[in-house]
Amino acid sequence: MTENNNIPKNWQIKKLGEVCEIKNGKNQKMVTNPNGKYPIYGSAGIMGFADEYLCEEGTTVIGRKGTINRPIYVNTKFWNVDTAFGFSPKKEFLDNKFLFFFCQSFNFHKLDKSTTIPSLAKSDLQKIDIILPPFPEQLAIVAKIEELLSELDNGKHQLLTAQQQLKVYRQSLLNLLANGKNLKTIDFVIEKLDQGWSPKCLNEYSKDENEWAVIKTSAVQHGHFVAYENKILPKDLKPRVQHELKAGDILITRAGPRIRVGVCCLVRKTRHRLINCDKVYRIKVNTKIIMPEYFELILNTPFYQREIEKMKSGISDSGLNLTQSKFLKIEIPIPSLEEQQLIVSELESKLTICDKIEETISQSLLQAETLRQSILKKAFEGRLVDFSN
Repeated sequence: MTENNNIPKNWQIKKLGEVCEIKNGKNQKMVTNPNGKYPIYGSAGIMGFADEYLCEEGTTVIGRKGTINRPIYVNTKFWNVDTAFGFSPKKEFLDNKFLFFFCQSFNFHKLDKSTTIPSLAKSDLQKIDIILPPFPEQLAIVAKIEELLSELDNGKHQLLTAQQQLKVYRQSLLNLLANGKNLKTIDFVIEKLDQGWSPKCLNEYSKDENEWAVIKTSAVQHGHFVAYENKILPKDLKPRVQHELKAGDILITRAGPRIRVGVCCLVRKTRHRLINCDKVYRIKVNTKIIMPEYFELILNTPFYQREIEKMKSGISDSGLNLTQSKFLKIEIPIPSLEEQQLIVSELESKLTICDKIEETISQSLLQAETLRQSILKKAFEGRLVDFSN
């Protein structure tokens, strides 16, 4: 909440319900038409089209349930569904874009009183305090916000472009391994393949290496093992120690949603008393034939990820499987151990550089979002535009 003594003297503080009409949405089934003139908006964006509309152009969409903190500015007439409110300013008080930017600056999550799906009550929204400069000053503030955010968005676009180019470069590096030479099936290079155990665990992760825990499939990321992605094994269950993970184990997810099946990583180090789950294969390779690091790199190449994609089976994308017999028959290139060592050393060096660049880009994107919030905060504290002259 903004205090009166922190804003310019000619600004007021009003309740949102005084200066804005909050329009309830309605079920879209009665008006849906693929060829309709008006878009249908939910809290996450356009859901279809309709022959009728509920909200005028210049209305801001705020989720009533689900996605409640992502305002959408709509510059056409539209129908809003029953899980989304339409914030329409009263023209004598409030500019459309000024209201939209205010909504972007406001944390709607603090009004969420639900215990499951995030949701907002209209009565709570109407009580929100909103600062109200004179109309000409609202327009000047909007113009300044748009100027600054345009520059910020241009910088963010460049960062996202660099991030995508880095991803393409990383994939091109890995794909150099899929050269089709000296091919052997996976079952030729492994000594053991098993899957773990998934008892009913506590719904919290283990911070103590003295207690047993079972990994979740999310512990297995492409080329990266995340040990804290686990659940505590209840004390009344005897741990199956044969499934305890060790450094040098190679893990590949065998069941789950499509995007999560066939994800592979090498366990380079791990805590004690961490058990593999039954949705993940654990592989021990014959180190006289193949290096674990090389095997991990091979399975993470775009070429072999596509090969694995072909053999996923199941009824729907939400629950697929990687069949062991088919997986073991995949042919991979096996150069000499000396060549493998050189490949791993060179690739890991380049991938480490990629990781550092990726980290820098990610930090810059976070800083961009922080700067966005800073711009909006200053705007609604009267510190973005100087009106003293």
